[in-house]
Amino acid sequence: MSAPELPAPAQAMVDAINAADTEAFVAAFTPDGFVSDWGTVKPGPDGVRSWAQTDAIGAGARMTVLTAESDGDTTRIRFGWKSSVFNGESDGIFVIEGDKLASFTIPPGH
Repeated sequence: MSAPELPAPAQAMVDAINAADTEAFVAAFTPDGFVSDWGTVKPGPDGVRSWAQTDAIGAGARMTVLTAESDGDTTRIRFGWKSSVFNGESDGIFVIEGDKLASFTIPPGH
């Protein structure tokens, strides 16, 4: 089974995580972009970099997109995650602005 197709900015973020490339991860976002992880918002390049270091790349994360559905500038995914912080599946929401990510949100679980 092939991986679901993602908009280029979202794919760039996933690729950066899996390549352990923090600079590429930060570059995938707009200057005012953010990561929101269970309601904790990490805004701007410093916030995005901080999340990458503590929860993703710095935690040895590997991300596998299982499903993806796009509607306009929003893409909702289900993804597998393996890291020293969390292992399992989660939902994610990408919002695209031009050729960058405006945000990546991991909503609180139910």
